[in-house]
Order: sequence, then structure tokens, then C-alpha cells
Amino acid sequence: MVGMRVAVVQFSAGEDKSANLARLVGLVGEAAAAGATLVVAPEAAMHGFGTGETPLAPIAEPLDGPFVAGVQKAARRHGVTIVAGMFEPVEGDTSRAYNTVVAVTPDGELAGRYRKQHLFDALGWVESKRLEPGAAADRLVFDCGEFTVGVMTCYDVRFPELARALADDGADLLVLPSAWVAGPLKEDQWATLVRARAIENVLYVAAADQGPPVYAGRAMVVDPFGVVVASMAEREGVAVADIDPERLAACRERMPSLEHRRWDVRPRS
Repeated sequence: MVGMRVAVVQFSAGEDKSANLARLVGLVGEAAAAGATLVVAPEAAMHGFGTGETPLAPIAEPLDGPFVAGVQKAARRHGVTIVAGMFEPVEGDTSRAYNTVVAVTPDGELAGRYRKQHLFDALGWVESKRLEPGAAADRLVFDCGEFTVGVMTCYDVRFPELARALADDGADLLVLPSAWVAGPLKEDQWATLVRARAIENVLYVAAADQGPPVYAGRAMVVDPFGVVVASMAEREGVAVADIDPERLAACRERMPSLEHRRWDVRPRS
């Protein structure tokens, strides 16, 4: 078969980092057993956000810390690429952390890291009290099988200019680790935004999420015409989908909207 099998992971991370890592590793094993070669885990898979006041800087880990080491070991063991969320220290700042996503290749090497750019200061949450945003120009794009993968995190999905910038960087698959806070209309907004980013950029989106009751769940994989090809409701586990470069090429030929653009999107200085 042409293409790649991708899995999105759904589970709720607590405050026990060892337990979270063990749960993630177990779900990676389930995804690999189902044939996935790319596994996308939620935002904050290393340690949950807690309440809006829970300090995150004290639990942050460097990229050579135990969480990334555990992800690297799982990637090597199962021969898969893993994308997962963590908190990373900010040099010289003991009050805030970076909300970081790491990508690890099947040989256990770090393909790169992305620091969430848009902080969720909305609907009663103020992430900027605990987190430092990443730089606008500091995007992550890496090759995985026949696809070029661009990385976004949760609230980033509300900002189409970032997805477009990643598409301009060559991404034809967006991965979206998330902890999408549940609430009135939030589940519908989640599904709409994920599908919109796929449709407007004519690419695949693999969106992982933490689960209810705090978060929305509904992890999903969406194809370049906005069709949900795999999804979950509220339970923990994995959803697996086959993504096809021939389907991607056919969609882009039929809908060449990226070629019809008349405006560039530039980061705000």
C-alpha cells in the first residue's frame, strides 16, 4: 500500500510524570501494533496543566531529561516516529516554562522541537502567567516517510497564518498535539478548526487531544478535503488512519487554492 499509517493518541495526563510516560509508552505500543509508523500524542503529555494556578516551571525538563529519553526509547523499541508535548525550562526564568512539542525519529534521534507560539489567555485561562511563547520564526517541519510534517499546538489552530506558514515551509501533514479545554461549544469549534486548517491548506491534519472531563477529547485525522478519516469520542486510546500521498496530490490538483493565493502572510514584528 502507498502511504503511511498515522495514529493519534488520547489520554489525560496527571501530575505523576512517571505514570504519564508509562501510559504514553503503552499507547505508542498499541499504535505500533496497529501498524502506525507516526504516533501523535497530546500536548502536555509529560505532565498535565493542573489548575490555572499550578506552577509549571518546577516540573519542566530539558530535552535531555527523562521524559524525552523515555520517548526516544519507545520510538526505538517500536520503530515509530513519536510527537509529544512536554514543558521545557526557560533559561534565566524560574516562573515560566516553554510549552514544547518534541518529534523523535524511529532511531531515537530528536528530529526537532517546537515551542507553542500562541498562549491560551482566554475563557478564564491565562497561560502567559506560567508559560513563555516560542518565537514566531521558530517553526518545526521534518520529513516522515513520504510526508513533510509541520507542528502546531492546541490554541495555535485558531491562527490560520501559522498553518499557512507551515504549508509554505513544505508541510503536507500538520500534527496538532492538544489539551483542548472542554466547555460550551468548544467540541464543535475544535472539529471545525481542525477541518478548516486541512481544507484551506489542502493537507492532512492529525490532531491528538487530552480527554474529558477537563478536555474535549475527539482526537481525529482529517484528509485534505476535510473528511474525518479516523476519530475518537471521550475514551482513552488510539485512532489510526492511512494517509496517502496520491490522495493528497489528487486533492491539490482538483483544488489548487494554494496556487491561487494573492497575499503573503508575514509574522507580526
